[in-house]
Amino acid sequence: MFEWLSANIGTIIAIVIVALIVAAAVFVLVRDKKRGKSICGSSCGGGCANCPMHGSCHKK
Repeated sequence: MFEWLSANIGTIIAIVIVALIVAAAVFVLVRDKKRGKSICGSSCGGGCANCPMHGSCHKK
């Protein structure tokens, strides 16, 4: 078991780091969704005149 861990420690560390980054991104998305923020509003700057998502991003 220890031989396998020592032989694969770099891969294990890389997987843990990637998993933490993905978990943090999901956490932020869920938190923003609960607060009523939208992905469209944060990425497009709120100019909805020509946006294909017009009317579905921002609540009136």
